Amino acid sequence: MTSARFLDAYLDRIAWGGGTLPTLETLTGLLRAHMSAIPFENLDVLLGRPIRLDLDSTHEKLVAACRGGYCFEHTTLFAAAIEAFGFRPVRHSARVVLFSPRTESPRAHMFLTVSLPEGRFVADPGFGGAAAPFPIPLIDAGGKRPGEATHWMARDGDDWVLRTATGEAQADAWVSTLEADNPIDFEMANHFTATHPRSPFVNRIMMSVFKPDGRVTVMNRDVTIRQGTTSRVLQLADRAALRALLPVEFGFDLPEVERIRVPSIPEWG
Repeated sequence: MTSARFLDAYLDRIAWGGGTLPTLETLTGLLRAHMSAIPFENLDVLLGRPIRLDLDSTHEKLVAACRGGYCFEHTTLFAAAIEAFGFRPVRHSARVVLFSPRTESPRAHMFLTVSLPEGRFVADPGFGGAAAPFPIPLIDAGGKRPGEATHWMARDGDDWVLRTATGEAQADAWVSTLEADNPIDFEMANHFTATHPRSPFVNRIMMSVFKPDGRVTVMNRDVTIRQGTTSRVLQLADRAALRALLPVEFGFDLPEVERIRVPSIPEWG
């Protein structure tokens, strides 16, 4: 953060009352608090609004306006906040491979690594419903899932792969070279993500927020509410239902969603 005022507002937003030393315990608590308070959402993209990555803009949207955002916004804000605590995060890009092979996936995801006395950890506050709400040790677990882990890292040649598991199902989530990237690299990736007709973010609603006992995700009209080991799926009838869901589950109202255009929901325009 560039000022104490900005940092204080951010800590109020995530309801942080924990420690301030740059330790693994602090990083773990801050990451969970951030992901529980600030949702993942792409509504501005679907409303045709520009996504700005300067710190003033991300702070105004995610903190002052109590909105959410996607990976570039979350990670920009979180990196600045933990830097104020004395952490030294490194910013990286990745290819998301959950739904397409790496040869067809641009470097359109942003995450951090943080080096601590216990080792190096991945902090990924902006990966939506598949994200880990805790730092992931940057240790090569190979092809085998470590115990009951939900997220772990593995080497694949020169690349690092984030792997995830839900029950018995496992999947590769993203792939990265782990080279440090520059701000202009994220500006380019953000422009693609927010404007290219093939970007999933311009074609569907994608939202997620962590809860004390689970998470809530939205993919177009499907709302999945997970509580402990159980989940249920509801379907949004129309835009008015989407707007009604926002303050209840995501903590903000946005009247403009009643005119939102979603290409993959033809009857919504």
